[in-house]
Amino acid sequence: MLKLTDDGAKITLQGQPQVLDNGLFWFGAALLVGAVAVALAMSLLPVRWSIGALALLIIGSFIFNRQRQNHKKAMSGQISSGILWVRCNELVHDNQGKRAHIHLADGDIITLEGEQLQIMDVNHIRKYHISGFDNEKEAQATKAILQGQTLNKRHVTIKMSND
Repeated sequence: MLKLTDDGAKITLQGQPQVLDNGLFWFGAALLVGAVAVALAMSLLPVRWSIGALALLIIGSFIFNRQRQNHKKAMSGQISSGILWVRCNELVHDNQGKRAHIHLADGDIITLEGEQLQIMDVNHIRKYHISGFDNEKEAQATKAILQGQTLNKRHVTIKMSND
C-alpha cells in the first residue's frame, strides 16, 4: 500500500519474509550429531582416532560457518516485506522493528522489472532487489521518487455530509 508523504512515500511491502535455508539447518544438525559422536569416540577409541574425529568436526564447523556467511551475504540485498520509507536517493527499510537506512550513490542504476525493483552500482553489480509491491504502479512510483521526481495525488476522495 502506497501513502504519499511530504518528502516521499511510505510503502507497505506484501511479499513473503526471507526464510532460512533448509540445507544449512540439516548441516547444523549433522554437526551436532557429529559433536556427540566425537565425544563418544574420545571416551571409547584410541587417542589417534579421537584426534582424527575431532579434526573432522572442526573442519565441518569451519565449512558450516563459511556457508552460513555466504548465505547471509547473498540474502542481505533482498527486500520483500516490511515498510519502505522512500525519499530522493534514500530508502529506510523497517522490517519487524529493525531499520536499515539505504543511501543511493550518484552512479547507482535503478531498473524496473514488472513489480520488482533492482538497484545496481556503476559496474552493474546488484546491490538491492526489492519485491512485494501490490502492483506495478507502486514499483514505478518508488523508482520515480528515488530518482528525484515528485508525485502528486491525482484523485481526492471527498465525503459530503447531510446537514
